[in-house]
Amino acid sequence: FDPMKEISYDADAVTERYGVGPELMIDYQALVGDSVDNVPGAPGIGAKTAAQLLQEWGSLDAILAGAEQIKQKKRRETLIDFADQIRLSRELVTLKTDVPVEAPLDGFGVPEPDPERLLGFLRAMEFRTLTARVAEAYGVDAPAIEDRRDPGQDASAPGGAAPDAAPGAAPGSDGAPGAVRDWPAIDTAGYATIADMPTLQALIARTADTGVLCVDLETTSLDEMTAEIVGVALAPQPGAAAYVPVGHVDGEADLLGGGARVAGQMDREAVLAALGPVLADPAVLKVGQNLKYDLKVLARHGVSVAPIDDTMLMSYALDSGLGGHGMDDLSERHLGHRPKPIKELIGSGKSQITFDRVPLADAAVYAAEDADVTLRLWHRLRPRLAAEKVSRVYHRLERPLVPVLADMEMAGIKVDVPVLQAMSSRFGQKMAELEEEIQELAGRTFNVGSPKQLGEILFDEMGLPGGKKGKNGAWGTGADVLEVLAAQGFDLPARVLDWRQIAKLKSTYTDALPTHVNAETGRVHTSFSLAATSTGRLASTDPNLQNIPVRTEEGREIRTAFVAEPGNVILSLDYSQIELRILAHIAGIDALRQAFREGQDIHAATASEVFGVPVEGMDPMVRRQAKAINFGVIYGISAYGLSNNLRIPREDAQAFIDRYFEKFPGIRDYMDATKASARERKYVETLFGRRIHCPGIDQKGPGRGFAERQAINAPIQGTAADIIRRAMIRIPAALADAGLAGRMLLQVHDELLFEVPEPEAKATVACVRAVMEAAERPAVDLAVPLVVDAGQGASWAEAH
Repeated sequence: FDPMKEISYDADAVTERYGVGPELMIDYQALVGDSVDNVPGAPGIGAKTAAQLLQEWGSLDAILAGAEQIKQKKRRETLIDFADQIRLSRELVTLKTDVPVEAPLDGFGVPEPDPERLLGFLRAMEFRTLTARVAEAYGVDAPAIEDRRDPGQDASAPGGAAPDAAPGAAPGSDGAPGAVRDWPAIDTAGYATIADMPTLQALIARTADTGVLCVDLETTSLDEMTAEIVGVALAPQPGAAAYVPVGHVDGEADLLGGGARVAGQMDREAVLAALGPVLADPAVLKVGQNLKYDLKVLARHGVSVAPIDDTMLMSYALDSGLGGHGMDDLSERHLGHRPKPIKELIGSGKSQITFDRVPLADAAVYAAEDADVTLRLWHRLRPRLAAEKVSRVYHRLERPLVPVLADMEMAGIKVDVPVLQAMSSRFGQKMAELEEEIQELAGRTFNVGSPKQLGEILFDEMGLPGGKKGKNGAWGTGADVLEVLAAQGFDLPARVLDWRQIAKLKSTYTDALPTHVNAETGRVHTSFSLAATSTGRLASTDPNLQNIPVRTEEGREIRTAFVAEPGNVILSLDYSQIELRILAHIAGIDALRQAFREGQDIHAATASEVFGVPVEGMDPMVRRQAKAINFGVIYGISAYGLSNNLRIPREDAQAFIDRYFEKFPGIRDYMDATKASARERKYVETLFGRRIHCPGIDQKGPGRGFAERQAINAPIQGTAADIIRRAMIRIPAALADAGLAGRMLLQVHDELLFEVPEPEAKATVACVRAVMEAAERPAVDLAVPLVVDAGQGASWAEAH
C-alpha cells in the first residue's frame, strides 16, 4: 500500500512498476540502494539496470557469482568491486522476521465504530450534521442536540450553523480558541456557477451578515503583470463557494484560431464593477491565499482590496520551519482534505494549457473548492494567532507588508538591455579564453561544463589529491572541492571556478534578464516571496535580483545595467553590519557594544581584542581574519569552514575561534543557551516574537549540528529581517507625509533601493534613513545604534 498515493499494489502491479516481482524486491533494493535510509547499494546501478540484471540472472546471489561474465565493463567492475557493499545493503533492507509479536495480527485492523459510543461523542461535541449523517448510515435515530444559539442567529445557514462571526471574533462554539463550528463537509457538487448579475449581487449581499469574503482569482498566467482574469471564486462562508467565469474560451476552437467564447459567462468589467465596492469595503474582511498575487492583478484593473487576511502568512507566522505554506499542503494538514491538483486541469510540460481553455464546468469546481478550502483554513488558523502568541508577528510584520510589496513589484526597475547584451558578449569571450587556458592546463580538449569529464582529468589523469567518488561512481567536482584544490595552488581548478562564475552570471543575468523586461512598462518586475524562508527573509524570484554577486568585478558590472529613468536617480540605503549589532545586543557583549556606540571599525576592534594588536597601522590581513570570524560566528562556523575561508591550516583556525570565545565569552553563552532552549521548546524566537521552529534539533548525526547552527543564527538573521520589514512598512507613509515622490523598488536583504527625482534625493535619503535607523522602536530598544549607509547614482552600481 502506497499511503502517499493511496494505491494498493498486487504482485502484477509490483512487477509492472519495478520490473521485478515481490519475491525479488529485497535483491532489487540491495542493488538500487536508498539515499534516504543510507543504504549505499551498487554505485552507478539504477532502477532499470537492477531490474534488467535480476530478470537475466534470477537473483542477487546469481548476479554476484557470475559477475565476471557480465559483458559491460563498468557494470562488471562495480559488481565485483562493491560486492561486500551490495551484500550489506541487502542486509540493511531485509526486514527482521524473528521479532516477537505479542498481539495477534488481526488485532491491528481498523474495526467498525460502536454507533452508540460514536453518536454520544458527536452529540456531546454538538456536531449536528455529522450526528445526522452517522445516524442515517447506521439506520438509527439521531440523538437530540440542544440548540443553544442566540434566537437572532440564522439556523438556515449550511449545516445548521449561524453566519460566521465578525472578522474580529474567533469563530467556534462558545468562542473557544481554535474551536470550529460544525460546517458541512466539503462537497464539490454543491458549488455554484454564477452567470447573472442578480445572483452575484445576492452573494455579495451575504457579506453584510458574514463580515468576510474569500476571494481567489483564476488567471491565464503566474505573471501578475501580464495575467488576464479568467474567473473569480468567492466564498462568504464555508460550504457556500461559487465561481464567476468571465474569460473561458473553447480550447479546440481557440487553438484553430476561432477564439470562441464559452457561453454561460459574465462580462469581466461588469463583474469587477460589482465587486469593487465590497472589495474596498472596510467592514468586510477579504480572505485569500497568497493575496499579493490577486492584489496586483486587480490593481491593473483599477480595483483596490482592503482590509485583507492571508492564510499563507498566518501559517507562516504560526508554523515557520514545519512545512510548506501552500494551500494544498495546508488543506491536507489542517482539514484532512486533498484539493484537486491544478495539473489535472491544465496538464504539464509541452501539452500544458492556460486556465482559460479549461472546460468551464471543471474550472468552476476547482476554483470554488480553492475558495472554500481557503476560508475554512482561515477559520482554523486565525484563532491560533492569539492563542499561540504570534498575533503581533502576523498583524505587524506579515500582513501590512503585502500591499507594500505589491506596489514595489508593480513599480519594477528599469534595465538597460543594450548594456546587458554587450556584457553578455564580453562574458562569452572571457569564457572562451578561460576554456582555452583550462584545456591547455589539462593537456587536451574536453567539455569544461561536464563535471564527469572534469573529474576524470583532475583525479584520474592529473592525480590531484582529495578526490572522492559519489554514489554514481563519478568524481565529485563541486565548488567546495575545487576551492580546496585552488587554495593548494593548483591552477586548473582555479580557472574552472572562474569559468563557472562567469558562465552563471551570463546565463542567469546577462542572457536571461532581457527576457524578463515587461513589454508595456519596459521594466523588470521581480516577485518577492514572504513565506519562502524560515527566518522572515524575503526571497526574490522571476527573476531573482537578490543574488547578484557584489564582491566580484563581473557581479558589480551587472548592477550597472539597473538604471533610473531620465531626471531620476537610484538611491541605495543599506544597514551597516546589522547582524553583528544584533549579536552584540542579544549576547550582551560589552566590548562590541562599546565599539558600535563609538563608531569604531568593528573588525579592527575585534582584531585588536582577539590578537592583541593596536588598531592604528593594523595589517589588513589581520583585520580580514577578524572579519571572517565576526561574520562566521553568526552562522556557527567551524574550524574547517574558517580554514577554508582564510586559506589557513585548520589548527590555526581553531586557535582563532578559541581566542575569540575567550575574549567574548557572552557569544559562547548565547550559543549554548540558544541550543538548550531550542531543544526544550523546539523553536527559537526573534526579538519581535517571530518563531522559527527547529524540527531537527533532537536528531542524531550530522543533521543535528546543522539544526543547531540554524538555531543559533535564526534569532539574529530573523531579527534583522524583522527590522527591515518594519522599516519597509513605514517608509511609504513617511515619504507621502514628506511630500516626496520617490518609489521603493527592491529589497536585497539589508539594502533598500529607490528611484527618486534627482532634486529630491537628499531629502529622500534623510527621510528614509530616519525611518530605518528607528525601525526597531518602540517594540525593542537595542543596546547599539542602527546605522544606515546611503549612496546615489544613475545606476545601482553607482548607488551601492
